[in-house]
Amino acid sequence: MSKEAAGSDLRISAAIVRVCSTEQSAFHYDLDIDSEVINMSVAENIREVEAKIAAAAAKSGRKTEDILLLAVSKTKPVELIGEAVQAGCVSLGENKVQEIMDKFEPMMEYAPEGDRIHWHLIGHLQTNKVKYIIDKVDMIHSVESLKLAQEIEKRAAQKDVVMDVLIEVNMGGEESKFGVAPEETEALLREISVMEHIRVRGLMTVAPFVEDQEENREVFRQMRELLVDMNSKKIDNIKMDTLSMGMTGDYEVAIEEGATIVRVGTGIFGERYYPNKG
Repeated sequence: MSKEAAGSDLRISAAIVRVCSTEQSAFHYDLDIDSEVINMSVAENIREVEAKIAAAAAKSGRKTEDILLLAVSKTKPVELIGEAVQAGCVSLGENKVQEIMDKFEPMMEYAPEGDRIHWHLIGHLQTNKVKYIIDKVDMIHSVESLKLAQEIEKRAAQKDVVMDVLIEVNMGGEESKFGVAPEETEALLREISVMEHIRVRGLMTVAPFVEDQEENREVFRQMRELLVDMNSKKIDNIKMDTLSMGMTGDYEVAIEEGATIVRVGTGIFGERYYPNKG
């Protein structure tokens, strides 16, 4: 992580699982988005992103049903996120604990009959805030230390749940990003493998901001190779099948390189504008 919809005529492809979540590095990726996005409805944007996901999957010989669309909505109001839910996104995520707490109950009214809202925490998580979301989220995407894993284990045990997590890897080697170094991944996995209330599902990374998404292809390729390598170690209780990588500016290349979760925010909800300070 950086230390820094829809009328009844809409039929979104059931092949793509959708997750509505919170933007992680919104400001940078907003710069790389077609301005037409802000003039389209949330449902139309979702449909367009899904089409690109399907194309990228086909190009790489993959199935669209194997790719999870994470629609990122940082700073967006409940009503707008509700449009995404009504367009088919029943899973929501945030990168801040406070936003999950603020939106958790209000979003319940948007849940489809017979289903519920599924929350994911994708942002940097402080150990002292784990207790607030341990019984609210389906997955934590940003585990990067033994200390954090131990706190998740402790709080999950208290609630008698098993928490799905991803290990965050700083594959780009940027000082401004959170995540373990690639070479430290195995050691962390071995330490977590003995924990009974944590299930490691895979890896996550936030790639560097680039003008051309092709520039991040190698980062994504290395993430896929790391996942394969870690699985080959046959660590007890560790069998990973998830790669969360690729955002609004580079998710197509990420899919071509093996992403199973892509995090798209601006491409769905439109650009964000931050007031000038001073």
